[in-house]
Amino acid sequence: MDQEVDLITKNTRNERIANFFKKNFKTLILFLSLIIIAIFIFFGFKYLENKKNLKLSNKYNNIITDYETVDKNFVVNELRSIIEEKNKTYSPLSLFFIIDNDLITSKNEINKYFDLIINDLKLDKEIKRLIIYKKALYNANDISEDQLISILNPIISSNSIWKSHSLYLLAEYFFSKGENQKAKQFFQKILVTENANQQIIIEAQKRLKRDLGE
Repeated sequence: MDQEVDLITKNTRNERIANFFKKNFKTLILFLSLIIIAIFIFFGFKYLENKKNLKLSNKYNNIITDYETVDKNFVVNELRSIIEEKNKTYSPLSLFFIIDNDLITSKNEINKYFDLIINDLKLDKEIKRLIIYKKALYNANDISEDQLISILNPIISSNSIWKSHSLYLLAEYFFSKGENQKAKQFFQKILVTENANQQIIIEAQKRLKRDLGE
């Protein structure tokens, strides 16, 4: 008797499942089709992204390799085009190469590219903070105290690994202007900063002991 009940229950369950698939066949096919399309789109996007990265990599490496032998205007234009591709790796590298080799003299243009990279690229937090620090370093000799602090604020208000670098830049900025009390305050902040760079700690201690009376 129990076996017959189990058989009826099993048949009923199978019938319900079969009816469910019959009633929802079109919906299920559509759902599966959408999943398959999504998978193809995902891998297609990854393929195109990798292909684009490889193309930019080759373009950047060729420019760097041939830098000494090709027209500098050509180099600058190629590096500009890489920056404007908004690539996480090669846009920052292109900007740094331009700066390191003084290929663009317009600070406005350089700062425009800094802002593009900082604001438009989805970078790792510490990479973004490094670029902010480099922007501050690039501009430090030509901007006011308030402007420099404003640039560095996202770093000095965080626990970034670049915080001690930023504090040191501010300390040296004030020291160069003869504002020793402000400089001293920033050098002292380095000594109590969590995860401060050890070499920067040493340099801050030297400056405090040798030049600022500690």
